[in-house]
Order: sequence, then C-alpha cells, then structure tokens
Amino acid sequence: MSERIIVGLDVGTTKVCTVIGELSEDGILDIIGEGTVPSQGMKRGAVVNLEKTTEAIRASVKLAERVAGVPISEVYVGIAGPHVKSVTSQGLAAIRRGHSISGADVERAIEQAKAYPFDGDYELIHALPLEYRVDAQEGIKDPLGMAGVRLEVDVHLVSAASGPLTNLKRAVNAAGLDIAGLVLQSYASGLAVLNPEDKEGTVLLVDVGGSTSDVAVFKNGQLAHSSVIPLGGEQVTSDIAQLLKIPAEEAERIKKKYGAALVEMADPDLMLEINQDGNHVRDVPAPELAHYIRPRVREILLLARASVDDEFGPLELAVNRVILTGGSALLRGLEELAYQEYHQPVRLGRPEGLSGLTDVVASPAHSTAVGLVKFGSTSKPSPQSATLRRLRPRTSKQSDSDAGIWEKIKGIFENFF
Repeated sequence: MSERIIVGLDVGTTKVCTVIGELSEDGILDIIGEGTVPSQGMKRGAVVNLEKTTEAIRASVKLAERVAGVPISEVYVGIAGPHVKSVTSQGLAAIRRGHSISGADVERAIEQAKAYPFDGDYELIHALPLEYRVDAQEGIKDPLGMAGVRLEVDVHLVSAASGPLTNLKRAVNAAGLDIAGLVLQSYASGLAVLNPEDKEGTVLLVDVGGSTSDVAVFKNGQLAHSSVIPLGGEQVTSDIAQLLKIPAEEAERIKKKYGAALVEMADPDLMLEINQDGNHVRDVPAPELAHYIRPRVREILLLARASVDDEFGPLELAVNRVILTGGSALLRGLEELAYQEYHQPVRLGRPEGLSGLTDVVASPAHSTAVGLVKFGSTSKPSPQSATLRRLRPRTSKQSDSDAGIWEKIKGIFENFF
C-alpha cells in the first residue's frame, strides 16, 4: 500500500509551524511530524525580512523532517494579512433549450464569477462555489444533469496582493521548497477544527494570531465570508508593556502566564512580581493586568462582529455558533468574553479527525498548519509528493550534529517564551 506525504507550512508573525501528514490509500490521515520555531521576519502576514523568514522556515521544516523521518520537497503555504481581499461574486451561464446542465456549463458560470475586477495587482487564490441557482430556483448544491435555461452561481473569491505574495514565495523557495498550493489561513483553520455538526449550520470562526486575526464564516461547511483584522496577540502585549512601563518580553511572559480577558477570572489575591528594567521589581495585582488586557481583546471581537454584521446582518441571527482558534485564543477567559459579546455558543477550536501524533498538534496554535495538510489531502498529488521516501537511519555523526542544532532551537524557544 502506498502512502502520500502532505506538508502544511504556517508562516506567522510569532512562529513558523510545519506539520507533516501521511495519507494512506484507505483515506486515514496520520500526523507524523511537527516543527515549530519562533518567527522574526514576518509582520501582519507580510515578509519584512527575507533572510530571517527563510531561516525560520528552514529550521521549522528540519525539525519536522527529523520527527517524521521523511524529506520534504513541497509544502502547502498559508496566507493571511491586510493584503488579502475577498468577495462573493456571481457568475451566469446560458443553457441551450433541450439540453441538461453539463460540467462545461458549470465551469463557464464559475469563470465568469472569477472575472471580478479586484483593484490593483492581485493574484486569485481561491474560487469557492457556494450555491447554484437554476431558473431562479435557489439552494442547489450540484446542478449537473438538471434542466433549465439559466444557470447562476455564487463564488467566494479570495485574492492577495502580488507584492507580499511574491516575497512569501521567495522565502519558501529560498528555503529549498516548492509550493504545492497557497491557502487562506482562516479557510485552512476551518478545515482543521470544524466538526460534522458545525458543517450543518453557519459558524463564525475567529483565528486570533500574533499580529492579525482572521475572520471566516462557514455555511454548511463552505467558506462564505472572510476578512482580516489588523490586531492580534502582539497588540495585547504592547498594551501591557505600555501601561506597565515594562519591556515587551516581560509583558509577553506575564500575559501568557497570568493574563485573563475578564477581570472576574483573575485571582484577586494574586500579586504579580513584574521585572521593569532588570533592576526594579513592581507588584501588580492580577485583576489589574486583566483590566489592561480586556479592552484590546474586546476590540478584536467587536471588529469580527462588524465584519459579519456588514455582510449578513446581525450576528445573532446570522450564525449558530462561534469557534475561537489560533495561538492567542488560548488566553484565559476569551471564550467567556466572546459569549458575552456574541450571545452565541462559543468553543475553543482544536484540530479534529486525525490519527498519529494527535497530542502534538492538539493546540489551537496548530489549526492552520493541520488545516493546510487537510487541504492538501483533498487535492491532486504532484509528482514530487508521490516520490517521497523514508529517510535512512541517521549515523552517529548525524545524530550529534542534529542534537547540536536541536539545543540551539531549544535556546531560541527559551528566550522566546
């Protein structure tokens, strides 16, 4: 039995994450490798330092390769950031009388929808059909073989500015990798965390990342709306650093260890010893820290609401449930705050429907990378992926070298966290 190797590469502002999946002929997807390293060359979904981004990609891939024991030659890459635009466009195809709707007719309608005039120099990433109409009859998922004279289709189009996209491609290629496909990060995250029940209704997904938060609405499992908010966990850290007059590294540390999105979830008796400049220590009550965190987190949630309200009307009427994912969604109290703002069931989204190293990728921080693997598992394999093979056992010399690199990576992580 032959297996197919699929790799997801999530290049974010705070981390680069590589996840390797192995798809068997019977459709079982095993996670066999993972590598995460800090990222210093990205900002809001765009490359700001090509060399540092390339180095981080290379280090992340190398870690994942060692865990999986397979060489990597191509990856599915996530894209996000304010340079990504999306819109739902309509396409139309006339059907000759007496003829049934064919695949060619469907393609003509989709191609017309794809002709939407995006402003500026943009590259189309996705064209996702949502719903078909035949002679004004709505709600059709598959019109093939139906009779009619007018076929219409709604298509969700996702595009990205060519400049930032080109720089991301260059960083990936400079790391020695081919790009099997580009995928919107919020779309990938949805593929990872939506369960069968979610796919029967309308779900709002908010992927809270390092410097941006991705918003996506899925209707019956299909991506129907997407947008990007230029705020994320970094802005929360910046607020803490500014208000407490402490270094960003210390602000990040106390946010992760003691932070809460709701004051009532902070321990009223806990006094935090905060290092201000290496020489002075300041005592701060835990509820005070929550006071500094809540406004920015609430702003992210409200901007996500506005994105839905503008497209579909009041969120309470438009969606059935809310899923929070992404590394910054791990902030304590975020689910409860989202429930207060949205008045909808809220849960933390973690990758589902996997085998293999499921415990390694069980965090919301892995949603995008796992979703990229799932996207690749439904795509046509390329010649490169079909020829991947297991690595030979490493020699003792290789193992010593690998151990040295691993120690360096551990040192980076210790400083990062």
